[in-house]
Amino acid sequence: MDEERHEVEDRIQAAAKAGQLGEAATLGLGHYGPELLGYLVAITRDEVTANEVFSMLAEDMWRGLAGFRWECTFRTWAYGLARSATSRYRRDAFRRHAVALDDSGYAEVLARLRSTTATYMRTETKDKIARIRAELDPDDQTLLILRINRNLGWREIARVFAEADGEPDAELDRRSAALRKRFERLKTELKKRAKAD
Repeated sequence: MDEERHEVEDRIQAAAKAGQLGEAATLGLGHYGPELLGYLVAITRDEVTANEVFSMLAEDMWRGLAGFRWECTFRTWAYGLARSATSRYRRDAFRRHAVALDDSGYAEVLARLRSTTATYMRTETKDKIARIRAELDPDDQTLLILRINRNLGWREIARVFAEADGEPDAELDRRSAALRKRFERLKTELKKRAKAD
């Protein structure tokens, strides 16, 4: 973890442990929001959907922060929330709701992220990569984004893919190994697709 990220993680954790959950969530989204929203745009392939899922993620973060056990970084936990929110959104396509946030600083961060991330994501190269990635299932897309674009370690990725918090270390190790193998197979498949494109 680089020094800046380590410092941000420490500030988020200190705020949360001091009971300042709004500040902790605002710090977390302020720092990780652009990459989380970028991940959601890549996974959902639609900015409107990504914004709706991002709102669900923000609500989950707001509600879940008090129970977060700090067994992993805030960043890793946030990606787990993003993946979960995406799955929930896809399961219930008819459910559409707005998140009413009473903390103006928090709502302000969400609005700013939504307006700046979309233009960052639009480039010709990203469109080409997105075409290839669009053919993958959401879990394969998540694996690629977390490992390549976000540089998460294998245990962190295993925690994102975990079905429940607090999985035993042996289970995380098994999941990490399985994800590494899946990643290698995925790289081989993507190379074939890139040559054919």
